[in-house]
Amino acid sequence: MNICFIGGGNMATALIGGLLQQKVFSANELSVVEKSSEARGRLQSQFGVHAFETIAQGILGSEVIILAVKPQQLFEVCEQLSPLLTGQLIISIAAGVRACDISRWLNTPDIVRCMPNTPALIQSGVTGLYALPGVNPARREIAEGILRGVGNTLWVEQETMLDAVTAISGSGPAYVFYFIDALQQAAQQLGFNEESARLLAVETFLGAAKLAKCSDVSVSELRTRVTSKNGTTERALLSLAANQVAEHIVEAALAADARSREMGDELGRAS
Repeated sequence: MNICFIGGGNMATALIGGLLQQKVFSANELSVVEKSSEARGRLQSQFGVHAFETIAQGILGSEVIILAVKPQQLFEVCEQLSPLLTGQLIISIAAGVRACDISRWLNTPDIVRCMPNTPALIQSGVTGLYALPGVNPARREIAEGILRGVGNTLWVEQETMLDAVTAISGSGPAYVFYFIDALQQAAQQLGFNEESARLLAVETFLGAAKLAKCSDVSVSELRTRVTSKNGTTERALLSLAANQVAEHIVEAALAADARSREMGDELGRAS
C-alpha cells in the first residue's frame, strides 16, 4: 500500500517515523508532498522516503492520502487535490476542520478525520478518529493501523466528539506541562536548583501516570492511597480543593471544547 503525506511537518514526521519503526510500511511505500526544499531534503535523508514539491507528483500511485497541513491551508490544498483523486482514502490530521467540509471540498465520502496529540512525536500519543458513513470497515482499519504507529487510538461515532477529544487529549499535553511547570516552580522555591526541580516534577508525573495506566483501581482510589489522615498530602489536597482547582480544570477543558466547535465553524466557511 502506498501512502502520500501532504505536508511534512512535525506530525507527519512523527507518523512516518512510527510507521517505519514498527515496520508497518517500508520507506518505498511512503511519499511526502512538501513545498520547502529544506524539509524535503530532511525527510529524504532521515527516512529514505520519496519527497515531492507538487501534489500531482506525490499522490501518483497512492492508495491513502494523509492531509497533514495547517488547518488554514487545507481548503487551498483540497482545491488542488480534488481533480486529481482516483478513489483514495483520505485521512485528515488537520485540527478543527470537519470531515463533512473536507468531503465537500474534495467531492468524496472516503474521509477519516483524526485528532492526534503531540506525544505522538515520541510514539506515545493518543488519537481520536471519526469516519464518515461512506468509509467501509476495511478502510477504517487501514486508518486505525496508520495512527497506531504513534500511540493508542479511540474511535468516536459522532464527529462532535472530536471537539471533546481536542479539549481533553489534543490540548491536554499543555495542561500537563502547565502542572509540571508549577510543580517545578514550587520545588525551586523549596530550595532545589532548576535541574533537580525538573527531575522531581517530571519523573513524579511520569511515574504517577504509569501507575494509573497499569493499576486496576480508579485514579480516585490511587489518590486516596497516597493521602494519610492529617498528613502532608491531605494538607496539599485541601489547599487545591479550597481553590477549586479541579473545577477550574474542568472549566478549562470545556472552554477548549467550545473553541474547537467555533474553529470548525470558522474553517468550514473557507469556501
